[in-house]
Amino acid sequence: MASSSSLCEDQFLCPICLDVFVKPVSTPCGHNFCMSCITSYWDNTPVWQCPICKEDFSKRPNLKVNTFISELVSHVRSLRVTNIPIQSAPRQQVDSDVRCDVCTATQTVAVKSCLECLTSYCDGHLEPHYVASGLKRHMLVDPVENLVNKVCRKHRRLLRLFCRNDNSVLCDFCVDGAHANHDVVPVQRGYAEKTALLGKSEAKVQRMIQERLQKVQNTRTLVKQSEVKTKEVVAHSTRDLTELGSEIKKIQAELIRAVEEKQKSGEEQAEAFICAMESELCDLKATAKNMEKLKQTKDPLSFLSSYPNQSSLPHTMDLSTFSFTRHLEIQHMHRYFQSSISQLRALLLQINEEISKCSGGAENASNDATLVYMQQYEVNVVLDTDTAHPLLSLSADGKQVRYNTGTGLWGNQVLSPNMFTVHLAVLGRRGFSSGRFYFEVYVGQKTEWCLGVATASIQRVGEIVRNSNPGLWAIWFLLDKFETFSSPGVSVHVGKVERVGVFVDYDGGEISFFDVVRATPIHTFTECFFMEELYPYFNPCDNEYGSNLAPMVIMPVCTE
Repeated sequence: MASSSSLCEDQFLCPICLDVFVKPVSTPCGHNFCMSCITSYWDNTPVWQCPICKEDFSKRPNLKVNTFISELVSHVRSLRVTNIPIQSAPRQQVDSDVRCDVCTATQTVAVKSCLECLTSYCDGHLEPHYVASGLKRHMLVDPVENLVNKVCRKHRRLLRLFCRNDNSVLCDFCVDGAHANHDVVPVQRGYAEKTALLGKSEAKVQRMIQERLQKVQNTRTLVKQSEVKTKEVVAHSTRDLTELGSEIKKIQAELIRAVEEKQKSGEEQAEAFICAMESELCDLKATAKNMEKLKQTKDPLSFLSSYPNQSSLPHTMDLSTFSFTRHLEIQHMHRYFQSSISQLRALLLQINEEISKCSGGAENASNDATLVYMQQYEVNVVLDTDTAHPLLSLSADGKQVRYNTGTGLWGNQVLSPNMFTVHLAVLGRRGFSSGRFYFEVYVGQKTEWCLGVATASIQRVGEIVRNSNPGLWAIWFLLDKFETFSSPGVSVHVGKVERVGVFVDYDGGEISFFDVVRATPIHTFTECFFMEELYPYFNPCDNEYGSNLAPMVIMPVCTE
């Protein structure tokens, strides 16, 4: 092995990131790079070319970690122990803000930090590390501030690397263990990436804050406007109903007066007729008496002499010219008012129903309005066959997906790198990184299914862990209840649905699921932070519970 005098870190710097190699790989032309650096470089160039000598490769090289160089890098890093002989001359002063942890009076500037002791030492307190045999083996590095938080507790080495897969900082030895196949980059590069990402997140948060402040202000303004309008409606309605009540009372009084007058007039007319009839009856009775007397005269001469006077009839009225119909007129008026009052009662019932909608029926009206609002953001979703699990069958138009029991064994199939291998899932072709979008899915009588949206980087190979951050926001229906994918066993809704609406407000950080038929909410994810594109996610599930072979169908919004 080369000695410390013949090796230095400068010989093991990546030409791309200019930092010590992390998982070094060698190109066919013999140049060395960090695996993540050369991979990213080739991902962003149209040809596969060496960044140093510019040699072109006919196909992208299949790179493997160069274990020899990797071991040399580890060795070079381990040689950071400064094996300086004891000398009486004062050491060179170090320009550093790190202070000696041992000094008690005035803290002197530290010249070295020990990764074993997790302590920074000044020139004087460092001396034992060059004298004591046990301390000579300790690893000394340039002074490091807040050393305890910058050293791997397991391997006692500086945390110099960042794992993109686990979002954790690592030392050199951690990479060769549990993170051997992970995407690892130098801390500075990870810091730069996450700083940029944090900047975007911060800008997004500030935008969300401003949107919510504006929303609160608008809502308060609308509440004040609603308060003013409510007072106007109450005042006008009270006035109108009071006036209507007064008019009804006037009509009531006028009706009573008119009916009573008509009755009185009829009574007077009838009384006059009765008086006339009584007078005529007296005259007729007198005439009848004279006729009876004349009828008893036996002397022809006296009979004939008295006949012209006694046989003449008195003047009488024509009875057909008089009839009493006031009761019929009043009965007709009664029927008319009964009909009018019935219509008025029907109108009052309609008014009462409208009032009920504004009070007791407010929730249903709100849900209907919410559904109509979401549906205006409908997008055309088409399923991506490249992402579909081999046991799924898609329709030719990409609008339906079902579990295919006839596919059989698929272990020998060539799998697409974008394909789900465990979850019976498929994504939509189009991703969304801003704004709002909505789509509807018919699930009918299926007994199990999962529906939602997923990030572009969602895990495709292997089982997706159902935790709080799997990159999947979805609801899982099982027999008669719903739970979220991230919280198994926790019911969020009960009952079956036939048609589900999925609404995503990317910038607002919300995802809502709606029962379209009943216009009722199923579940809403709130306060979400999306850092990449979101794709519609479909999982029709297998037939474990029976009656589940029907497809999930993407449906257009019904405008009726």
